Amino acid sequence: MIPINAVIITKEKDTLQIIKKFEKENFIILKIVNETSSIIEGINSIQLQKPDLVFLDISFTDDTFFDMLNELEQSIPKLVFISADKQNAVIAFKQNAIDFILKPVDFNSLLLAVYKVIKRIKMERSYQNQVIKALELLNSLNQPNDYVAVSSLDKIELIPMSEIIYCKAEGRCTTFFLQNGKKIVSSKNLGEYSTILDPNYFFRIHHSYIINLRHIVKISKKEGYFCEFPNGVLLAVAKRRQDDFNKFIKLKE
Repeated sequence: MIPINAVIITKEKDTLQIIKKFEKENFIILKIVNETSSIIEGINSIQLQKPDLVFLDISFTDDTFFDMLNELEQSIPKLVFISADKQNAVIAFKQNAIDFILKPVDFNSLLLAVYKVIKRIKMERSYQNQVIKALELLNSLNQPNDYVAVSSLDKIELIPMSEIIYCKAEGRCTTFFLQNGKKIVSSKNLGEYSTILDPNYFFRIHHSYIINLRHIVKISKKEGYFCEFPNGVLLAVAKRRQDDFNKFIKLKE
């Protein structure tokens, strides 16, 4: 089993210590990737680390944290609230929390919360995989493959392939950069999309990038191959892929 990644946001030393002790004894299911006492730092950590779970043991005077969370261009992690005040359970479930733990925190409560998160993630991924397979089968049987189904942990989006400028590997995830300036993060890795995207227009120039030939503005051959796109981004073609890339371009000329 791959452990789920978690961020802790709390000013309470007792909360921090017990969660870290829980992690040490249950490293198979939980890995803490960051801890902070600041809401701003917590948002930055979520954006950078892309955790599966966030433990929240902080006081909320307004919805600022949740507004910032919803503005992130990525899947929102599962939330587990921790508080000594039962009234905070109302806030927790208003924000679609997976669980609310009333203090004092104990291992049993943490274990139940973590397994709820694991179960929810598995259910979402299973559903997404079923939908994606159905869409891919439908495309292969009945219509041209003009769209790609992009799945995150909480939704599936159908994107016209013509609107994709390029895709970038982000660890186990993939970020799609679109013609309208929007970015969409998928929970699937780049390798999986290399077999789905239209091979007539998409080429993997690097282990971290797949580009759409239709959006290349200019190709520079000084000190290597570089592809320029309408948004000003310049991406290098890996040396070992340059010959194949050159053949790929010539086929379209």
